[in-house]
Amino acid sequence: MNPLSLLFLTLFNSILGLSVLFPILGPLSRELGLSEVQVGLFSTGYALMQFVLSAYWGRRSEVVGRKPILLLGILGFAVSFFLFAFFAWLGYQKVLLGWGLFGSMLATRLLGGAFSSATLPTAQAYLADITPREQRTQNFAILGAAFGLGVIFGPAIGAGLAHFGLLTPVVFSASLALLNALFVWRVLPESRKPRDRPQSPPRLSWDDPRILPLLLVGLAINLASVAMEQTVAFLYQDRLLLSPAQTAQTVGLALVVFGVVGVLVQGVWVRAVRWPPRALVGLGLPLLLLGYLGLVFAPSFGWLTASLVLLGLGSMASPGLTAAQSLAVSDDEQGAVAGLSSAAQALGRMLGPVVGTSLYGLSPAYPYVFSALLIGLALVFFLGRPQLASGR
Repeated sequence: MNPLSLLFLTLFNSILGLSVLFPILGPLSRELGLSEVQVGLFSTGYALMQFVLSAYWGRRSEVVGRKPILLLGILGFAVSFFLFAFFAWLGYQKVLLGWGLFGSMLATRLLGGAFSSATLPTAQAYLADITPREQRTQNFAILGAAFGLGVIFGPAIGAGLAHFGLLTPVVFSASLALLNALFVWRVLPESRKPRDRPQSPPRLSWDDPRILPLLLVGLAINLASVAMEQTVAFLYQDRLLLSPAQTAQTVGLALVVFGVVGVLVQGVWVRAVRWPPRALVGLGLPLLLLGYLGLVFAPSFGWLTASLVLLGLGSMASPGLTAAQSLAVSDDEQGAVAGLSSAAQALGRMLGPVVGTSLYGLSPAYPYVFSALLIGLALVFFLGRPQLASGR
């Protein structure tokens, strides 16, 4: 297998292991007597640590190599999930209760966020190492496809394993991470040889004019997406007047369609057309805008799901933006820019649930009005800067 295929499998396994937890975190926490706010803090704390540490890991991979940092991130993720399952088991046994249980489980989520923040930026930098600059747009789409496939299959596996107990998916995720680490250690070659590494990490800051506009557009895309994802199940239930069971089935089907479209666009279409980054972002942003506006007004299942399809098509903006960030800096700054990009995405994941659910409490349409306005501003900002994402 070539390094690109190996990297795809590595990232797919990592995302799969994380998304297995999605369908069981809520019911598991309720069985342990934790509140909805405490469950929300699990996700917020995880994203916070990724925001704080992604840039550090990206810079560090420039000095020590990609493979050691990738291994450290995957192994840290595995340890955090084993600890999460262990403390949850103590909660079932009534050994840990109340704030002691919550604090222990929150600490494992913080640990997981701290180490998993090494995985995505290092994988992105690894891909930049092995890909000529003229092919980066197409190959970065592979990362998006791996992410999308992991999110599609992970919840389904988690829901299936939950029949054997709610802790089973957690142990499965940790075990999968250990196998993934073994795979990386034995099979994945190092992409950055010692002679090519700088003596100290590159100094690349948020306000660097080469990347700041691209980071802002990326933050807008991610914040809008997370605000939608956190509330779309409520929207289907309230607008279509569904029961909880009907909502789970209906939203599950719609999100699978959304995910499959995104994977096909990034994994197949983007690689086939070979458009430059600016063309992908320039088409992707209007499609995202139309998708969010569709959610504001859609009256039926068909129109709601068609809006999600538009959002899936608009996901072509993501590989274009990632490639543009990579092409904007030198080869010695790939880990640093990947770390800042991952931190911007983590900030969106941290703010999105709070913004989306708060706005939905005011009106079901408000989260999607907010997302549409955010994407609209990003589009105006992007179109007003012809030099932005103009690399090939």
